Amino acid sequence: MPKRPSRPPLSVVEIDSWAPTPKHRKVRRSRPAKAAPSRAVGNAASPGPVVLVTGASQGIGAAIARTFAQAIPGVRLALVARQGAKLVAVARECTALGAEARAFVGDVSIEADVARVAAEVHALWRRVDVLVNNAGSFRPGRLLETSVEAFDALVAANLRSVFLLTRAFAPAMVQHGAGDIFNMSSIAGLGPYPTSAGYCAAKFGVTGLSKVMRAEFRDHGVRVCTVYPGATLSPAWEGSGVPDERLMPAEDVARAFLDVYRLTRRTVVEEIVLRPQAGDL
Repeated sequence: MPKRPSRPPLSVVEIDSWAPTPKHRKVRRSRPAKAAPSRAVGNAASPGPVVLVTGASQGIGAAIARTFAQAIPGVRLALVARQGAKLVAVARECTALGAEARAFVGDVSIEADVARVAAEVHALWRRVDVLVNNAGSFRPGRLLETSVEAFDALVAANLRSVFLLTRAFAPAMVQHGAGDIFNMSSIAGLGPYPTSAGYCAAKFGVTGLSKVMRAEFRDHGVRVCTVYPGATLSPAWEGSGVPDERLMPAEDVARAFLDVYRLTRRTVVEEIVLRPQAGDL
């Protein structure tokens, strides 16, 4: 299991005061900042939903944050990731698009970090309306070449994080009688990839856990959707030699989340499979 960092866990970041030092790249602790002036969307009297996105500092997570910021009036975004500087940059973009965005730096595979983030989010907005369990990591490796440490790290990042975040935020959804949970699996959670044993195992686990969530939460008004994207243009593909045109844009994947969320409460999309037009890689 991953070890908790020796440094004190970082707390909610004030977007306008991020100033990493060359040596330590630390974050100054402060009270949450008010959203910077931006295009008026919604109003304080009628706030929009609270949407929490993990792995929001780059790739699909960042695209989801920007998509909701642009499309949902008054949306309040809780953005979570380990990379503070990149996360704050995304939060600033979302603020400029009209959202109220907050950056929460932490590792969602670590129970203490998730508990801290949950306490801060609940103190700020009471509950989360939309939980996007997007955080994850990929590391190729055949079964007999995968170390126990590498296997555990992949399970923690891709599966344990979903379990921890859902335990932290689903109870309030159940109590309220409404909510949306999106769990990021992969096409590697639908079929075998011989060079990705640990990743496949973790993503198949997400698939199974999501089905249990759907069965347990549907009578409480909470919708659960599992998303299975194929090859998507993101940092994971950097240096692969695969041309960008062969990969799906992250914005297309993000749009699928938004469209599913906008359906009436009488309808749930249980699964979404997205693949490049030319097929899997």
